[in-house]
Amino acid sequence: MGLKLDMVGIVVKDMKQALAFYRVLGLDIPESAHNEKHVEVAQEGIRLAFDMQETIKEIYGGWDEPVGHRIELAFLCESREAVNALFRKITEQGYTGYREPWDAFWGQRYAIVQDPDGNLISLFA
Repeated sequence: MGLKLDMVGIVVKDMKQALAFYRVLGLDIPESAHNEKHVEVAQEGIRLAFDMQETIKEIYGGWDEPVGHRIELAFLCESREAVNALFRKITEQGYTGYREPWDAFWGQRYAIVQDPDGNLISLFA
């Protein structure tokens, strides 16, 4: 079979805050998941998982919160206008806009927001 990327995990401080952000982003996450220590969302063949810091400490046998940007999550939007609208929706909900929408030199409409745990989330079309 070979190697296949199956899941991307995000370590979160506060599950309720994290899931609320990703709902605004557009992911279908049940409200009942707020009190879980581990939540998974199917995303077109790849699972996006959310784990509480305490859960990761148990799994890894310890864990130190990293500092700085380590990985990018980039979400494809249906159009350039959709990038603008989603950026506006996210920032109007009080989340941090890291970089407003712009036309990137490689031809995409691009914007960057920040989730409650400081992860940079790219939006593009």
